[in-house]
Amino acid sequence: MTYLIVMALLLAFVQVGMLPLIFNLANVNYLLGNRDESNPDNVLVGRAKRAGSNLLESLPIFLALAILSVVLKNDNSDLMLYWLVLRVAYAISYLIGVAYLRTLLWGGSVVCMVMMALALL
Repeated sequence: MTYLIVMALLLAFVQVGMLPLIFNLANVNYLLGNRDESNPDNVLVGRAKRAGSNLLESLPIFLALAILSVVLKNDNSDLMLYWLVLRVAYAISYLIGVAYLRTLLWGGSVVCMVMMALALL
């Protein structure tokens, strides 16, 4: 289960830190500068940032449930893996602009967290 926690943190690093940077390489002077002026984001940068913000909203809940699962020796590893896969699929669907699928994937990740919490009771 610890491995899945580390993978969730890696997902956060890639999704929040790296993807917006990669999709914004056309504005490298802005990225290397003081950023005193606003930078007009392209569509992919905006989507990557919004998907990353959404991940940051659910990641603390997931991490709390995952750490409690480890401490209480409750095997939630399947649900943790499903959450991770759903969040990766969510990010991909957000980037390519598939709105309805994205919503279903988000809902699935929420269900995984609810089921993790119920398993801890």
